Formats: sequence, C-alpha cells, structure tokens
Amino acid sequence: MQNSVLQLQDVTFRRGTAQILHGIDLTVGAGEHWALLGPNGAGKSTILRFLGAETFPTSGAVWVLGHQLGRVELAALRRRIGHVNPRHALRSALTVREVVITGITGTIELPMRWAPSAGEVERADELIDLLGLAARADHVWPTLSQGERGRTLIARALAGAPELLLLDEPATGLDLAAREQLLDTVDLLDETHPGLTSVLVTHHLEELPSSTTHAALLKDGRVVAAGAIDAVLTGEHVSDAFSHPIEVRREDGRWFARTVRP
Repeated sequence: MQNSVLQLQDVTFRRGTAQILHGIDLTVGAGEHWALLGPNGAGKSTILRFLGAETFPTSGAVWVLGHQLGRVELAALRRRIGHVNPRHALRSALTVREVVITGITGTIELPMRWAPSAGEVERADELIDLLGLAARADHVWPTLSQGERGRTLIARALAGAPELLLLDEPATGLDLAAREQLLDTVDLLDETHPGLTSVLVTHHLEELPSSTTHAALLKDGRVVAAGAIDAVLTGEHVSDAFSHPIEVRREDGRWFARTVRP
C-alpha cells in the first residue's frame, strides 16, 4: 500500500446473477495517469465507481487514498476525489462560475442559504481562466457547447483540490476540435497540478491524453494487461481485448488504432 493511491485486490462484483468482474488486481501509484480501456461491458465503469467510493465490491478489497472501502467514512473520502462525468445531472441554469463552485461544496446544485467566500470565488475564477473559459464565466449551462461543458466540469472537479481525478469518458459527444481542446486541457494539468493522480475511462485510443503514463485493458470483467502504457497498448493486447485484429501506433505521444488489413 505504500505510495499507492488506489489498489484493487482480487475484486469481484456481481449484479443479480450476472458476474461483472472476476478477480481484478490493480495498483495505481501516486502521480500516475491511468487509462482504463476495453469494449462495452468490460467492467471499466464498475471499477471507476469503486475508485470514486460509490460502489462496494462483492468480494475482495479496494483501497482508495489509503483507506479500505467499508472501513472509512465515505463522505470524507469523496471530498478528496474529483469526478468528471459528461452526463452531469444539472437541472438549473447555473453559470460556469456557479458550476465550478459546486465542486467546492461537492453538490450538483448550489446549497440553499449558502454563499461562497471571496477566496472561494477567486479560486473558481482562477480555474476558469486556466481552462480558457474566462469569457464564458457568466454564461449559463444550457448555452454552453459540449466542449465548454467538459472543460467546466474539469474546473469543477479541481475546485475541491482533490488528490485523485476521475474522468469518465470525458470526450463523449465532442466534435474533433472540442475533443482536442479537452485533451490539451488534461495534458495541461500535468504542469499546473503536479502530483495529481488521474484515471480516465474510454473506449478509444484516440481519446487518450499524451500525458497518460499507464493503462489497463479489460475484457469480460478481467484484466488483459496492465502497467506502463507502452507495454500494454500493443497490437496483440488491444486485439485480444477487443476481439478484433487491430494495429496500434503512437505518434508524438498520441495513440491511434485501425483494423489490420490483409
């Protein structure tokens, strides 16, 4: 457990009669940037819910930030975790600034009879500026593009000064330009927030930030390969995980995949 931020040890998970995960072992070290990849139904989102202290394993043990799930006060643990989910369930027309401030309170909406301090507003504005949204700070959520929403949610996740950042398919619904802006933003965090550990879930190698250091490939609730990204994202491992012949290449830190042609 020393220097590990996350650890899954022989973890299984069942939903009804269906077994979703089968004996998962995974360790994430401090400051590492992991990607969880695999086809639909591989178990990526279930593992992310463990890491966000939202779900308990059926058997095995999960440690998050040094605490074992089931033996820690969950609300306190969750305050140390930033979560970026493009399916953010916001119903009110909050401004970008207000959405970012909800990252401080750990809520979806602004709490009633509560107002942020001047320091908290200043911190929110610093993050908004960092993520290139200063001109949109007073614009309301329904008027934002998908790309602007994605960057707003990253700022929101950072507002609580987390030790762990979870990104759940953050490029979902983005066009090419918006996707590249978002990935540039994630890469920027390696400079602005050194030491922050991150785990990103995606189906697509093209959606991996160049700052990704490690990867785990999943298939049918089992780990195909896990470790340093260059050793994991090989044509052999990726083809196995997706049950399809795939050629993998890397250029300037970015990853690409295509079908192997005869």
